[in-house]
Amino acid sequence: MDWLINIVYYVVPFVVLLGILVFVHELGHFLVARLCGVRVTEFSIGFGKKLWGRTDKHGTEWRISAIPLGGYCKFLGDEDAASSTDGSASLSEEDKKYAFGLQNPFKKLAIVIAGPGANYLFAILIFASIFFFLGKMDFPSVVGDVIKGGAAEAAGILPGDKILSVNGKTVKTFTEMRQEVDMHVEGDIKIVVERADKILNFAFKLKKIPFEVEANQSKENKPMLGVRSVCQVDVKAEKVTLMQAFVDATRETWRITEVTLRGVGQMITGKRNADEVGGILRIAEMSGDISKKDGFVDFVAFMALLSINLGLINLFPIPLLDGGHVVIYVLEILTRREINEKIKEIIFRIGFMILVALMIFATYNDFAHLFKRWFS
Repeated sequence: MDWLINIVYYVVPFVVLLGILVFVHELGHFLVARLCGVRVTEFSIGFGKKLWGRTDKHGTEWRISAIPLGGYCKFLGDEDAASSTDGSASLSEEDKKYAFGLQNPFKKLAIVIAGPGANYLFAILIFASIFFFLGKMDFPSVVGDVIKGGAAEAAGILPGDKILSVNGKTVKTFTEMRQEVDMHVEGDIKIVVERADKILNFAFKLKKIPFEVEANQSKENKPMLGVRSVCQVDVKAEKVTLMQAFVDATRETWRITEVTLRGVGQMITGKRNADEVGGILRIAEMSGDISKKDGFVDFVAFMALLSINLGLINLFPIPLLDGGHVVIYVLEILTRREINEKIKEIIFRIGFMILVALMIFATYNDFAHLFKRWFS
């Protein structure tokens, strides 16, 4: 019976989550392609064998496929991942007007950016809806409790201290404070607090202390500040106008993007351990844990976070990803000439190898993480 419960709590939320995010991403490509006069021949959620399909009056086949790990929009004349013009050679002169590969680079650029853009817009809409209907429900950056044996206690931080900044970054909520602490990788962490109208500066090293992982209640050592937030009942939901909700949602989306980019930069420079890179299994695990322990709002907020990450990752300048296409089309705009098809093919083959390597690495990290969770 346990396996059935796990399917409900882990597989179903994961499939729903990924399906929605992929649909949003591909819908961005689809809508802008239609606006640019490009014909979309297939719109698929998932890969592999078709489970269901329907063709609309515009000739687009909408389909759900067997492997729910992604999706795609196929444009008229597309024969490969590079969206080369080779597949357009056999088209009639009339159809060539609607082929993606024969469009000008400005239209191509708009179409490929639309996918990540849709993910970002979706995240902003989610955050704005939460802020407008439920309010901004976050804890202030005030220390409610200092953990015994932690770094904060040794440094002299006290309950009631209001944390103003971490490593020079201003923080207004406990979530922002925690994220900035998580971004710290070496040396002394610099904390500025307000205590009884006085500004105090602290610099100290974080300590690894045991903490409970919510998902499985196991113990794990992690460098932490060693403080807890004030009691939840002291925090009231802050009601905002619709306009302010969208402004705050945009700021939150940008903040998550900036923190993510800083983390990636730290991995590239070797300051942060790359075992934090996760893949499909990690997403399934996290979505399942949230569906088990938390409510609908937490699940939707997690969806927004993943939507931002999906949009951002697709903008990385890696061939085969949208960002790789962006680089090519920008170069074509600047040089006013199309890049040779053979060169494109070589570039995208390299991109394919990079993506396969990243997927293998992420999957290895996922299995290592799951092994540690189950057997530690």
